[in-house]
Amino acid sequence: MLTKIFTWWNGATIGALFDIAKRATLVGEDDQGNRYFEERKATLEGRKRRYVLYKGYAEPSRVPADWHGWLHHTFEQPPTIEPFVLKSWEKPHLPNLTGTVFAYRPKGSLAGAGERAKSSSDYESWSPE
Repeated sequence: MLTKIFTWWNGATIGALFDIAKRATLVGEDDQGNRYFEERKATLEGRKRRYVLYKGYAEPSRVPADWHGWLHHTFEQPPTIEPFVLKSWEKPHLPNLTGTVFAYRPKGSLAGAGERAKSSSDYESWSPE
């Protein structure tokens, strides 16, 4: 209960949940369990604010492209009404894996196994002579 009051990175705080429940309506949910909301009333600029409540850790790279476009008013209709059509060459969405065990570690990197391959123009330290 205390984490809901004081931490925002473990999901939304109680104040945010109360405010969004009071002013917005649920529009949909993505494959990862993130929920998307839109305010009932438009702002002074004439657009309705849009929100995402992350399931678990708040990591913006977990938002898929279709929902990202809707959140930033690129698409007027949410993916629940007008699904995003993927091209044949597009890969499925992956969140940022940096800092996890699934991060890319090329051969020879400090975090990866193995040694860096020598090159013909390898580094030589500068000397003043």
